[in-house]
Amino acid sequence: MKNEELKNRIFVVDDEKDICEILQFNLENEGFVVDTAYSAEEALNKLSDEHQIILLDVMMGGMSGFRMAEKLRKQGNKIPIVFLTAKDTENDLLTGFSIGADDYISKPFSIKEVVARVKAVLKRTNKSDNASQSEDIIIDKLKISQGTKQVELDDKQVLLTKKEFEILLLLVKNPARVFTREEILDRVWKDEGYVLDRTVDVHITRLRKKFGNYSHYIINRSGYGYCFTA
Repeated sequence: MKNEELKNRIFVVDDEKDICEILQFNLENEGFVVDTAYSAEEALNKLSDEHQIILLDVMMGGMSGFRMAEKLRKQGNKIPIVFLTAKDTENDLLTGFSIGADDYISKPFSIKEVVARVKAVLKRTNKSDNASQSEDIIIDKLKISQGTKQVELDDKQVLLTKKEFEILLLLVKNPARVFTREEILDRVWKDEGYVLDRTVDVHITRLRKKFGNYSHYIINRSGYGYCFTA
């Protein structure tokens, strides 16, 4: 069941609570797991590698959906994005797709249309899952080879333990998101029994030491946890 939930987890981001609730109710009836956020700022804090697709409103108070999508793409995040918007002019469509949108649904929309579009995007992206699991991640001076489990910084190999590699991959795949020690323990150590929070600190310290001049990539947000930023 856990793998199925990961495969079908959807993130709905819209500043209209009613729309979030309607989408959540109907998508959950279709067997999806749905998380919601009422602003782009909240969404950026909640977004994780468990989410398989974002339904993203364009016009929101504060940061717009376009700006959020642009920010994610610049960070290297390739999560599929379907824009939800009342703006359907040619320029708006071009803007959305130029940012990296996977689809575009105009408001008002039918639930059947949304479900069909979501399933179509997931079907397309799931076909490339195996390839994406082995492709290289390159951010600034950092290169992570997921297939060979190797890491390079400034073209020099960095030898990491299995746990160090898994922690790094978790942070890199969720750029700018702050993970608490408990979240890192849950993702990396999973069912390995009782492990102290301090274990995370020790591994992060070793990881940052191995990064040398690039230790600033891994940030400790005092009182919150850890995040990656290049």
